[in-house]
Amino acid sequence: MSNIRITKQFTFETGHALFGYDGKCRNVHGHSYKLSVTVIGSPITDTSNVKLGMVIDFGDLKKIVKEEVVNPFDHATVFNKNTPHIELAEELMERGHKVILADYQPTSENMVVDFAAKIRARLPENIQLHSLKLRETETAFAEWHAADN
Repeated sequence: MSNIRITKQFTFETGHALFGYDGKCRNVHGHSYKLSVTVIGSPITDTSNVKLGMVIDFGDLKKIVKEEVVNPFDHATVFNKNTPHIELAEELMERGHKVILADYQPTSENMVVDFAAKIRARLPENIQLHSLKLRETETAFAEWHAADN
């Protein structure tokens, strides 16, 4: 059977600040992110399988992406853990805010690489992550493609 790509889209709200950046994005601000997750595989051909004809159940893909990306990042503020904003991050956490201290500068480019690693680790053996598109605004996005990596 042919390989088929399927895509599921997700949205989440996340704040961040870019440590050391020379523009406005050095300030804490947020985005309504849109993440498109595309996987590739062969549809199930076993006629006794309840998921006959599916590459992966969209619900199963949704569960993975929600657990690894959406739930942790939605309504969180992401800082590079080496940022001088660490005092602000600690104060936000003390006040009950959701803060992620990342090992990277929280640009769309680095976030999409992080998300790819997390999602790939959870996919079934016969399903491959094909690509991710992380849209930060209507006109700006970062893409990750397995073929490039």
